[in-house]
Amino acid sequence: MNAFTIKDLENLSGIKAHTIRIWEQRYSFLKPERSDTNIRYYSNNELKTILNISLLNKYGYKISHIDKMSEVEMHDKIVSLTQIQAQQEKIVNDLIKHLVDLDLNKFEKIIDDYIKAKGIQKSIIQIIFPFLECIGILWVTNHINPAQEHLVTNIIRQKLIVGIDGIKHHPHPKKTALLFLPEGEYHELGLLFTSFLLKSNGVQILYLGANVPMRDMEYIAKLKRPDFLYTHLTSVAHNFNFEKFLSNLHSKLPGYQVFVSGQLTQSYKKKLPSHIELKRSLQEVMEYIASLS
Repeated sequence: MNAFTIKDLENLSGIKAHTIRIWEQRYSFLKPERSDTNIRYYSNNELKTILNISLLNKYGYKISHIDKMSEVEMHDKIVSLTQIQAQQEKIVNDLIKHLVDLDLNKFEKIIDDYIKAKGIQKSIIQIIFPFLECIGILWVTNHINPAQEHLVTNIIRQKLIVGIDGIKHHPHPKKTALLFLPEGEYHELGLLFTSFLLKSNGVQILYLGANVPMRDMEYIAKLKRPDFLYTHLTSVAHNFNFEKFLSNLHSKLPGYQVFVSGQLTQSYKKKLPSHIELKRSLQEVMEYIASLS
């Protein structure tokens, strides 16, 4: 993770590549190296610098003033930002920096401090989901090793499980939900967060977890008779067929309401069976869960 392209910087910072090139010409804070084919590439430190600069620039500081700041002054200015959104973006940037450095102690401390101050639900929405979007960019551009992803997502997973365990069971739950991920899907964070939200709203949870064969999920559904089934698709196996998956749910479990959320739902346009519903955004998921209470 030590050779970022200018497009990577654009995706992670929100600053257009054209603007970054202009800044390089006029100011001294970025000094990219060049490949043998004369393509710019940037170091870990320059990624951290552009994240800091983009945050200060977004919240009112002129680039000409930022260019004159020392590293300490820049840090102090960022800490002094008072806007709530600015503080959240700063924290997300810090998580990215600690991921780049693989400083797991600092990474976990940031999350722990935010959970203590805001609670697990706001922590997930305000800093963890935005951070995971950045992880997605790093993953697609080959700037994150699978081991690095596992290390940081397992920290987040542990926090979610603690949060779920801390919710008292509703003495008389009105609904029961069966949560699962299909075969080839191992990314549990979205499903765990849904479990947290559902349990917080008094729904009894049957949690099967990741990589569940259809026959096993079908067996539990018919045995326990939940009110609805829920799955969240983040990054399935390359041979996963979404249309076939929906068709199997329809044919094998025709009497159950099924909700599907996650990245794959956003581009699916074909007609759905009447008992299968897609939740294409976090907002839709939260609105539906709120309607249950």
